[in-house]
Amino acid sequence: MSDEHGYWTPAHHAIEHFDVARLARLLAEGSDPDEVFVDMTLLTHAIDAEGDGAAQTGEPLSVHLTAVLLAFGADPTLPDPAGRTPMDMAAVYRHDLAIKLLQRHINRQLGA
Repeated sequence: MSDEHGYWTPAHHAIEHFDVARLARLLAEGSDPDEVFVDMTLLTHAIDAEGDGAAQTGEPLSVHLTAVLLAFGADPTLPDPAGRTPMDMAAVYRHDLAIKLLQRHINRQLGA
């Protein structure tokens, strides 16, 4: 399912437009937090959007999209179709907030 412009799914559209509230509503209504569209999971897309957005605007990195996805059960270890894990994507952008948040969720999965 794509957005009104024929490209993004609703959840990926929310990420692309930094619409954290809409993303949370979609997930609460049953959208799959591990949804894959083209070559990204929602989580790798969120980290990419946060990193790229900060690089383009000069604003500090945010972790809002990533946090919402993890709160709704996104798998922090799930690679996207290109083989990139969320941690890989966070490392590319030196996104320390996402790295710490991902590590915390990974540790919980492992029972650490």
